[in-house]
Amino acid sequence: MNSAVSFFYFLSFLTILSAVMVVVSRNPIHSVLYLILTFFTLSGHYILLNAQFLAAVNIIVYAGAIMVLFLFVIMFLNMKQDHEESKTNLTKIAATIVGGTVFVILFGAYRKTAIEPFNPQTYDSQIGMIESLGHMLFRDYLLPFELASILLLVAMVGAVLLGKREIGERHF
Repeated sequence: MNSAVSFFYFLSFLTILSAVMVVVSRNPIHSVLYLILTFFTLSGHYILLNAQFLAAVNIIVYAGAIMVLFLFVIMFLNMKQDHEESKTNLTKIAATIVGGTVFVILFGAYRKTAIEPFNPQTYDSQIGMIESLGHMLFRDYLLPFELASILLLVAMVGAVLLGKREIGERHF
């Protein structure tokens, strides 16, 4: 077996294991740490797909900034086990049904996919590189890119306005 294939299977196993641990873990801090591990293993998959830029962005943005935000929110909420309400059987049954339905849909979509075999004559080694990504982003997807940047700017301004305290206002 090729070393890249064995590395792919190792990363896949680690990704699935850490994603399951995100959901199963009872401690929210541990869930965030498992989610960081999941993001790192997904970045490994991006590297295997020759998309180094996406791997770097995934590590910087998601494993870095977003996870710091998640940890801040979890610590800010100060979630205690004694305040957590117990889940009813109806909630557990509904969650099982929804999870099973999502699994069946994803499995059905997987069965319908057709993966083309590797063809060295048509292989483009620059497919995931920054230059080709930049050309596609600013030529074909300029409007969605600009709309996403405006949305992020509005969200940032909204967060600043919501976080701004007035004089005499109580701080939680």
